[in-house]
Amino acid sequence: MTFSWLKGHGTENDFVLLPDHDGSLHGELDPQFVAALCDRRRGIGADGVLRVTTPAALGLESDAAWFMDYRNADGSLSEMCGNGVRVFARHLIEEGLVTDDDFLVGTRDGDKRVVVDGDQIRVDMGRYTTGGTSKVTTAEGTTLEAREVHTGNPHAVAFVDDLSSAGSLLTEPEFDPIVYPEGVNIEFVERRAAGHVAMRVHERGSGETRSCGTGACAVAIAAALADGHDAAHPRYRIDVPGGTVLVDLTIDGHVHLTGPAVIVASGTMEWRA
Repeated sequence: MTFSWLKGHGTENDFVLLPDHDGSLHGELDPQFVAALCDRRRGIGADGVLRVTTPAALGLESDAAWFMDYRNADGSLSEMCGNGVRVFARHLIEEGLVTDDDFLVGTRDGDKRVVVDGDQIRVDMGRYTTGGTSKVTTAEGTTLEAREVHTGNPHAVAFVDDLSSAGSLLTEPEFDPIVYPEGVNIEFVERRAAGHVAMRVHERGSGETRSCGTGACAVAIAAALADGHDAAHPRYRIDVPGGTVLVDLTIDGHVHLTGPAVIVASGTMEWRA
């Protein structure tokens, strides 16, 4: 099979993009193929795959012209990816597939409004929900209390005095499967200043990544709740290993994510695996 591909990243959370506008080239998008593409030794290497297609090609209803079919690095489906949708939007702009700087992108978590302003892209990630707390345990055996937050994907957010307390995130931290039956992204958060935190994350299906957009949103929400801003609409700066993003909590209960996204390479591949 011969196909075109692109490589891009948002704060070093990197993705392979697969243009497949009518859905006929990659079909069901085999999970083993996705995992092989994402393998950093046997494939192109990435934290996930973004198929560039349309809602109609997948038999979905949407007001968006384009649909981000996102898969984790292990080939599993994921509802949403905050960094991925910015990379997806950058591709649409650069290829002339959209003509306005304000447009919708379809996702499994619904249509997302995207606004492009130079090198920064803002995404209305939609409404979020929060739950109670449960326990997460690091690979080194440290047990922490974590807040449940849903921002398209499920998250467990734990605050620590120092990010090194998270230990190795090559191994998935333990979590409560009753609270998170479909798995969970787990964030460890260190406070830096008022409205300013840093985070590390273990993403379900991908492992530790350099950044996580829905995770940054979840961290800002958990921090706002802890800071007593649940009725306000604050902005948080979130430092991730791959850079910095900004998260705004709006008065109408939405969360907005702003950060950079770039396409760094493209090509055509004859897949021989």
